[in-house]
Amino acid sequence: MIFTQTKLAGVHVIDIARYQDERGYFGRMWCERELAAQGLSTRIAQVNVAVSQRAGTLRGMHYQRAPFAEVKIVRCSRGAVYDVIVDLRPSSPTYCQWVGIELNPENGSMLYAPEGCAHGYVSLRDDTELSYSTSQFYAPEAAHGVRFDDPAFDIRWPVAASIISAQDCSWPDFKK
Repeated sequence: MIFTQTKLAGVHVIDIARYQDERGYFGRMWCERELAAQGLSTRIAQVNVAVSQRAGTLRGMHYQRAPFAEVKIVRCSRGAVYDVIVDLRPSSPTYCQWVGIELNPENGSMLYAPEGCAHGYVSLRDDTELSYSTSQFYAPEAAHGVRFDDPAFDIRWPVAASIISAQDCSWPDFKK
């Protein structure tokens, strides 16, 4: 696995080290030892899948509040997404900053979001499938979010969102 630190503290792009031959390639998507060696969480409580039927579907920006704060590792197995992480940790040097990257099956990249960060994405292709592992079980009482278009973050989405849930549109303005 290849780990690249992003501009956000604790947020990493994880690429698969591909061992290629005439059959295709082999690589690791998960290795407890390699994650631990990077100082990253190795706990998996759930593995989730989300399918967006139409390009322009936006989901997010979601996180769980303590004591159910979660780490997410996100990968796109079909289609493509622009995946965004927002740092909501007040003690972080990158507080209220965001990073976004394209995830798709061709690049095989994954995005590691530490506890205290909000996560969201917009689908760039029809019939897009995203899978992500979380370090905590889903806790509805801890589920929270920030608006995808909140001026506190000024996220620059590469495409206009055409499908968004009522909940994702109704998060209040973020207060720093």
